[in-house]
Amino acid sequence: MAENGDRDEKHSTPPSPPPPPSYKSIYPEMPEKVSNKLDKINGKPEISRVFGSDISLIIKAADLAARRHRQQRRKDAMQTPYVNHPIGVAYILTNEGQITDTATIIAAILHDIVEDTKTSDEEIREMFGDEVADIVKECTVIKSMKRQERIKSELEKAPKLSHKAKLVQLADKLYNVRDIERCVPLGWTKQQVKEYILFAKDLLSIIRGIHGPLEIALDDIINKNIK
Repeated sequence: MAENGDRDEKHSTPPSPPPPPSYKSIYPEMPEKVSNKLDKINGKPEISRVFGSDISLIIKAADLAARRHRQQRRKDAMQTPYVNHPIGVAYILTNEGQITDTATIIAAILHDIVEDTKTSDEEIREMFGDEVADIVKECTVIKSMKRQERIKSELEKAPKLSHKAKLVQLADKLYNVRDIERCVPLGWTKQQVKEYILFAKDLLSIIRGIHGPLEIALDDIINKNIK
């Protein structure tokens, strides 16, 4: 039977070979739907993009992060699932930062996925587009670097980051310093804790001026824990 449902075998053709695997086949595109209702503010037709494409993409990012980070744990005593971290970074941006930009939120969820898993930049571009992939790339450091090299690299890159990448970095450091305060990573010395907090302080001094409330929150917890 032909794929179009025609039962006349005279008009049937051999089936086409299956297309190569695509991440888009796992996550089919959700079309943007225009409502018949008018927006109460601007009088234009409502677009269900927030409840359609945007939220769908954010959930897709969370699902991908959960699957790709599934074998990883944080370094705390409870061995918290690693995915709690990128989700927490996105939550800081949306809850405390009141950030609603979809690309920034998705990039926050995925900011460690290329660095810490086998996920490629090409996959991120195919699934979420160039803007998200570019932000994630800005937040990615070479995993093989030693601690001090990584710190130096991040501080050197910081002034050149896009505004959205700076927001992700700000929320990332806020989450990490709070996490250190909650439970020092296993095996970390007091000196390592101090080094990380000073690193967060140095990074903040470089990117300061992008988001007052989040900067104040990071300032407060740094000053509380620096010794």
